[in-house]
Amino acid sequence: MNISPHIFREYDIRGEADTELTNEVVLAIGKSFGTWLRDRGVKKIALGGDVRLSTERIKASVTAGMNSIGIDVVDIGIVTSPMLYWSLYHLELNGGIMVTGSHNPSEMNGLKLAFGKTTIWGDDVQEIRRIIEKDLFAEAEKPGTAERKNIIDAYIDMLISKIDLGPKTKKLKVVCDSGNGTAGGSIDHFLSGLGCECISLFGTPDGRFPNHHPDPQKRENLLSLIEKVKETGADVGFGFDGDADRLGVVDERGEVIFCDRLMALYWGEILEKHPGADVIIEPKCSMALPEEAERMGGKIVWWKSGHSVIKAKMKDINAPFAGELSGHMFFADEFYGFDDSFYAAGRLLRILSNTGKKLSELMARIPLYPATEEARIACPDSEKFAVIERIRDKALKEYEGQTLDGVRILYPGGWGLIRASNTQPVITTRCEGKDQKALQFIMGDVKKRILSEGLPDFEWTF
Repeated sequence: MNISPHIFREYDIRGEADTELTNEVVLAIGKSFGTWLRDRGVKKIALGGDVRLSTERIKASVTAGMNSIGIDVVDIGIVTSPMLYWSLYHLELNGGIMVTGSHNPSEMNGLKLAFGKTTIWGDDVQEIRRIIEKDLFAEAEKPGTAERKNIIDAYIDMLISKIDLGPKTKKLKVVCDSGNGTAGGSIDHFLSGLGCECISLFGTPDGRFPNHHPDPQKRENLLSLIEKVKETGADVGFGFDGDADRLGVVDERGEVIFCDRLMALYWGEILEKHPGADVIIEPKCSMALPEEAERMGGKIVWWKSGHSVIKAKMKDINAPFAGELSGHMFFADEFYGFDDSFYAAGRLLRILSNTGKKLSELMARIPLYPATEEARIACPDSEKFAVIERIRDKALKEYEGQTLDGVRILYPGGWGLIRASNTQPVITTRCEGKDQKALQFIMGDVKKRILSEGLPDFEWTF
């Protein structure tokens, strides 16, 4: 079988839908993952998908593969990734597949694979590939079954039961940009259930994403949200990615609140109830986050980027909360520990309601250092990790650095991160300085190191 090894990535399986995730390939993935699950005693899985044009085809092929080796499939329809994760609890299942391309372009798609109550990653994903390559599929005495169940209303009811906005001094006005992704089918229902006024942008699901790319961590994709928040006098604006596991936030003035600083706000609430808790921080985050967490009594634990990696670390050290700059946030203090943008939005609304303050006022105490957004520079999957090793080795001869994930070079006035993406053929980089002069020096030094490897030139955004 002609199957691209690089579609088996660190956290999931992902590739170009029409050329790399063909029916034959997806059928084999279904048989392989089904074999892997059967070896661990799993006989039934949940299956969900996003709104991409290729998703229903991929779901049909993965169902056929699962059924062929005796695994029963419960299709829960077009859902967000958090809905798929929650279905494992609600339906009492220990396996699941979410078909989604997340925040990637519309021609891409992928499969997030779950075992137990969390997604698999690393060597487990590679084992799915090895089963295919060695043709080690299980054989079934009888084929599995396929059925459909709708869990969306039950999921929304569960969320509403977990978020109490308390005595309401006023009805919060919220603008939500679903980016034509899976959030559009249910975010209004959730927020109205909390007692909020919801103004919807691009809520009609459309896998072509005709209005803007569904990635709320890029400022360019939040322009309509910013404009609508200002126009309507809303208290806050929320942006969602394609499968609604990541959250973008805009305050009442139209200012983007990136997730690293937003996490510092959440930690203020959480550390009051969990004093001295471990605060997991990934290398892309602002230095404001560890500074604030330490000030509030948290214990800093630096860790790798990646939603599956961070969720695993949280369980290992029993951390109550963690998140990523990219907008994944994992609440385990009052929730299940998986990344859910709706729940994260609800927790922020609870803070706004309970304090009675504007979001900009709450964020004012958290330092806002000059920083770039995360830049992505094209680099082939086959080369990107070797490029990072060379940059790291040279940089550490001149500066101190953190090497958990790429290299975070520690300069006298800030830091610069250079790492290989685990989900795309790119090198990513971000810089931050205590002041503008420090930032300019760091940007120049980091850019020089990247271009010295023959990578294409790039521009910073802020």
